[in-house]
Amino acid sequence: MKSSENSVVTSKDLKEREPLKIILAEDDRDDQELFMEALSATKVPSEVITVENGKELVDTLKDTSESKPDIVFIDINMPVKGGKEALAEIKSDQKLKEIPAVMLSTSDHPSDIEDTFNNGANLYIQKPSSFNGFIVILKKVFLLHWTKALLNPVRNIFFVSEKNISRKD
Repeated sequence: MKSSENSVVTSKDLKEREPLKIILAEDDRDDQELFMEALSATKVPSEVITVENGKELVDTLKDTSESKPDIVFIDINMPVKGGKEALAEIKSDQKLKEIPAVMLSTSDHPSDIEDTFNNGANLYIQKPSSFNGFIVILKKVFLLHWTKALLNPVRNIFFVSEKNISRKD
């Protein structure tokens, strides 16, 4: 992944690139489907691998036969190994720590947000209550946050929810 501190990513730029390789760690099948449909609606070219818990996520990331993803989306509450534990393991691994990690949760509890920020997550998304809300949030992640938040997390734009973004973005 190329980066430049002053670059602005547009939807045209994203369409001209290789598809983004995304791993979604989410145990709920309905949430997986919602994510996939919303991502498709954003028109961001992507290839998505889904895993159902933090252990599968870490194992997939450590599999040397697979190329590293451009970004991982991690649900906080999963069986076997939760998202916070998986995040801590990923960010403490020298070979994995540079992969942008976006946390997903229904929670907007300050301690969840603070814990994930302090453990190296690049963004925290409160799962939206609507399909359209999910589309708007994913567009914001890929078109607006890609160069800012994902490459250099900033506390004041770390938490994203339907309530704090504008549909105009």
